[in-house]
Amino acid sequence: MIIITPSAAAQILESARQQQTDPASVYLRLAARLGDGGAIEYGMGFDDKAEDDLEAVASDIKVLISPGSVELLTGATLDYVEINPGEWRFIFINPNDPSHKAPEPAR
Repeated sequence: MIIITPSAAAQILESARQQQTDPASVYLRLAARLGDGGAIEYGMGFDDKAEDDLEAVASDIKVLISPGSVELLTGATLDYVEINPGEWRFIFINPNDPSHKAPEPAR
């Protein structure tokens, strides 16, 4: 379904701890929708499970995805990377996104 890298998983667990939430009982909700320009827009945050949510586990993180986001997120990877020195962000690497460009291999 979705891959969460070890770097992203560690940051998600740290965020849960900072919010004084038990990481073992928290769900990470991932959402995706097509934006006006055709690119996929993403959202994420801690949430409670709704009846129709798809539940998955990736890198020991309990993930919730609403039925409307499943198709857009299937095969995606959530990573936590250093964009610039000292500037870290979550990114989605998603082959379903029309603007997706596969990462170039390290040289």
